[in-house]
Amino acid sequence: MLLTVSLGWALLQLGRTLLSPLLPAILIDLNMSEATAGIALALFQGVYGVAQFPSGAYSDTWSRTALILPGLGLLVVGFTVFGLAGGLAAFFAASILIGFGKGLFATPSRALVSDLFVANRGRALGVYAAGTDLGGLLASGIAILALTYATWRAPFFPIAIGLAMLGLLYWSWTTEEYNVGETRLNVTATFSGLVASSHQRVTLVAFSLFYFMVGGFISFFPTYLTNAKDFPVSLASATFAIVFLVGIGIKPIAGGLSDRFPRRVISMVGLTLAAGAMTLLVVANSLPVIAGSVALLALGYKTQFPLADAIIMDGAREGELGANLGAARALFLMANAVGPAYVGIVATYASYAAAFGGYAVCLLVAAALLYWGGEK
Repeated sequence: MLLTVSLGWALLQLGRTLLSPLLPAILIDLNMSEATAGIALALFQGVYGVAQFPSGAYSDTWSRTALILPGLGLLVVGFTVFGLAGGLAAFFAASILIGFGKGLFATPSRALVSDLFVANRGRALGVYAAGTDLGGLLASGIAILALTYATWRAPFFPIAIGLAMLGLLYWSWTTEEYNVGETRLNVTATFSGLVASSHQRVTLVAFSLFYFMVGGFISFFPTYLTNAKDFPVSLASATFAIVFLVGIGIKPIAGGLSDRFPRRVISMVGLTLAAGAMTLLVVANSLPVIAGSVALLALGYKTQFPLADAIIMDGAREGELGANLGAARALFLMANAVGPAYVGIVATYASYAAAFGGYAVCLLVAAALLYWGGEK
């Protein structure tokens, strides 16, 4: 089951990440401004974020399967619409469908992994999270092939087919029943418990700042390189691939280390490293320095994904793991949703350097909050 959901996550992240290197071509073809594209991507992230809590809570009281399979189905439809998109309306519709489908899939599949791997939760979540980087690494090469030999729409149809096949495999292999039960959500109690202590509140704010950075960075980094650093599209895509190449290796390692050492300490070190690397990226102009800063940035920020999930799960009460994770991820991803709009608007009316420089500050503040809010 770890392999199945991890491959599903990798494939949907491939489709999501393809939007970044393909964005310059999409802007021209659909006659969109950077600000409009940023709003569309923010809408995608907003729907994804809103779906986190109900999908997590229902996966506790229903079954994980009852959320994972419909999520895969919506993703199939959404990526098909992306491939057919001929205007802004279809682009926005596909963004909403994929955001909702990803929201139904993400938290229940993570909760399933946590159910199956309690003692090695960090490492298992690291393997799962590495699917993001496998998908992103493939996206960089596929984007170059699509823009060279086809159109930006071409890759989305195979992704839809692949997700449909994985959905059938999951359905045939799972031993969990497809149960649907009580539809009432205890929103107030879950969120009240999540923010009950100052320690938890500071942790949520810190990771919200981190996710705010991720939303804009992933959406606009190749465009940033082409516009601010004068990189050709192919070189920007290749540089973007460094982020995912590092992530594939570091996530399982960081997750495994967090099973043996304090997760918050590892997280603080990663955030501080990422803040310094982001600053270097903004001021650098030579290719070797830019490539090195991107590698260091990825090393620091990619460690955060399995750690953030594991920290939330560690504090969840029995029977409420999905609800707690979903509520926390809803907060994180609402912050994440603002990221693309922030970069698009700041880049349009100021500069990319200002937008990415602001992210370096966010990462440093997040590290300081984790230190300040740590358990004494």
